[in-house]
Amino acid sequence: MIGSFYERHILPHVIGCACGSRPIRRQRAKIVPQATGRVLELGIGGGLNLAFYDPAKVESVTGVDPSAELRKVALGAPRPDGLNVTILSGEAESLPFDDATFDTITCTFTLCSVRSPQAALGEARRVLKPGGTLLFSEHGLSPDVRTQRWQMRLEPLWLPLAGGCHLTRPVSASIEAAGFVIDHLETMYLPKTPSVLGWCEWGAAQPTRR
Repeated sequence: MIGSFYERHILPHVIGCACGSRPIRRQRAKIVPQATGRVLELGIGGGLNLAFYDPAKVESVTGVDPSAELRKVALGAPRPDGLNVTILSGEAESLPFDDATFDTITCTFTLCSVRSPQAALGEARRVLKPGGTLLFSEHGLSPDVRTQRWQMRLEPLWLPLAGGCHLTRPVSASIEAAGFVIDHLETMYLPKTPSVLGWCEWGAAQPTRR
């Protein structure tokens, strides 16, 4: 009961504050405006990316998220005039869309908390059109051994507090293993963020030919 109360009433606010921090907003601003055409957003959460889409380049944005509480927040999230947005219940590991449906998929600070990153990325590859683009910005496993050790120590304590957010998942390696070619990649520790939480990788990738 206590866990359920935390997940329903407290965790959405915790996630909103953490994912809306200034360093993460800056990461969103680097990635999201690149989206074009029909866009699918994996783990739309509270809709923090919606403000960064360009309606002149985007035909529509479809966001999926398993959290009813976060979807409710996303419905009221700020967005530019003219942006066509649909928000659906769904999990990234099992998307309710036909193959080759979307021109762009945006995935920002989502792979850390899905049940299976490989399943989610496999589904992303399936629903992307040939030549489509996966835009990503994710935090994950640091390349520095000392930080990795702290991430591994802290992850069991962090998981229940942060809604299943993992600290030790590799980012670009997971994307490549799921059948994508990364054609642009940048990395850094987010400023004013503890190193165990702050290793970030972002860029663009295309699905390999089947």
